[in-house]
Amino acid sequence: MDLKLMDVVGRQSHNCDILFRIIDIREINGQKIAILYGEDFRLIADAPYYDLIPINQTDRMRMTQEFRTLEEQSYRLFTQDVDLLKHRQEYEATDGYVKSFNYFQIPGKVLHLDGDPNYLKKCMDLYDKIGIPVTGIHCNEKEMPEKIGQLIDYYRPDILVITGHDAYSKAKGKMTDINAYRHSKHFVQTVREARRKVPHLDQLVIFAGACQSHFESLIHAGANFASSPSRINIHALDPVYIVAKISFTPFMERINVWDVLRNTLTGEKGLGGIETRGVLRTGMPYNPVPEE
Repeated sequence: MDLKLMDVVGRQSHNCDILFRIIDIREINGQKIAILYGEDFRLIADAPYYDLIPINQTDRMRMTQEFRTLEEQSYRLFTQDVDLLKHRQEYEATDGYVKSFNYFQIPGKVLHLDGDPNYLKKCMDLYDKIGIPVTGIHCNEKEMPEKIGQLIDYYRPDILVITGHDAYSKAKGKMTDINAYRHSKHFVQTVREARRKVPHLDQLVIFAGACQSHFESLIHAGANFASSPSRINIHALDPVYIVAKISFTPFMERINVWDVLRNTLTGEKGLGGIETRGVLRTGMPYNPVPEE
């Protein structure tokens, strides 16, 4: 068996329950070890090279069908929510449909930092499909704390996403010890740096974390929403559904946390947060630029 970087594999010892991509192969204490990134989950892991088996395209499609179905369901439920919000805003803007007003809406701008370029592309495709203004930047998790300040100054986002890969290791310490997590401390440092720039929770809404991340530390550092309360894996697209709900909720309305979580793929075991204002703004009149 000859496995190479970026091959999609499963772990035989775990019955191939999660699909991974090989991102590095190292020799540690005389044993060949592969460093793995989850294909659908924001999880980083390592495994003995001999424990891995390649997953062909046919098997990949079969094994990921459940996730594709969940993604479609989440997207459908989310678009229903957005349609309801738009109808309600149209009703209010037209004084109960009595008056005819031309109005426009400005959804919140998103700055999305992601430690995984493949996940970032998936998220950017979904942002585009939903219609959210976003800037996506691939950035190694360890470099995020030092780069976030200048990025906020330059892009001036309404919503900030700080994500990538993470994992809890029981061998490294108790669940309460942030040093037992692969990248939680880097996410926490990034949130703190962002809050030095914009301290107010409603002036910059922050989502932070990945699979099994130290939820409590991220919230205490200043995140509005974070993963993972029950230290479970979160889906690659979960951050998009959270910030999309915030982006399309009017700034005069508070968002109930459950309203944000219910259309995610992971739910309240993998995601949580605090009451937060929306960031959508409505204006009028709407004067479309005439075509030349």
